[in-house]
Amino acid sequence: MEVKTIAVIGAGTLGRGIAQAAALAGYRTILEDLLPSSLRRAESEIRTELEQEFEQGTLGATERTAALGRLHYADGIDEAVAEADMVMEAVPEEIDSKLEIFTTLDKMAPPRTIIASVTASLSLTELAGMTYRARRCVGMHFTHPVSGMKLLEVIRGLETDDESVAAAVTVARRLGKEPIVVRESAGYITARVQALIGNEAFALLQEGVASAADIDKAFTLGLKHATGPFSQMDQEGLDNRLHLLERLHQTLGEKFRPHPLLVQYVKAGRLGKKSGKGIFEYPDEPRR
Repeated sequence: MEVKTIAVIGAGTLGRGIAQAAALAGYRTILEDLLPSSLRRAESEIRTELEQEFEQGTLGATERTAALGRLHYADGIDEAVAEADMVMEAVPEEIDSKLEIFTTLDKMAPPRTIIASVTASLSLTELAGMTYRARRCVGMHFTHPVSGMKLLEVIRGLETDDESVAAAVTVARRLGKEPIVVRESAGYITARVQALIGNEAFALLQEGVASAADIDKAFTLGLKHATGPFSQMDQEGLDNRLHLLERLHQTLGEKFRPHPLLVQYVKAGRLGKKSGKGIFEYPDEPRR
């Protein structure tokens, strides 16, 4: 199956990044969000980022104009998915939200459409079970930031067919990613390992071994990670990391128990960039 049009449901940091990447890759892209303010913010930030890439010389004027021309913003899910060959839902990583959106997408999207869940830990088989097209449901686990990370995990659920997996792999490569196909499991590969790294980073911080900035520096300079664990968690949202750890703890056992300092930060409303303050402070970041 050839994918020409991609709809992205959810205009948060992850959804916005995916929509931008899809438009740059040549796909007709429709972005939708329940909140009009989130959609407007996403449109503004995409334009700003493409302009910055142009000014830095990493994106040509023709490419920038073409990408913006491929991007469309929908007022509702029905409009967004009407002609979509693939729908990527990037709603919050909460099982009830994901189940609800899968049910809605199954009703509104054409029968041929592949539904992809942008999930880090939830059961694709459970999500697909809410639809009448389980064979056309896949998982696509992007890591933050979308533009800077090459890996994309394509998750096969119990009923996912080979055609849908192949289509997801093709899309991933066209987005400039290196896809790997994984069997459904709690946390897959990267989320499971990142959860443990983040927990240990909080332990180091609480013990006073080093500052948050220096712990991040140890990972980027000493271990050649693209970004430090604290910057990574601030980018994705400390609340999202806490929810991930809670699910992994419930499924995989004690070693994934969330570190108490992470729990404390979330209770204090220090959620990362989106709240203006997480492990680090972001005074110029508009709060959401």
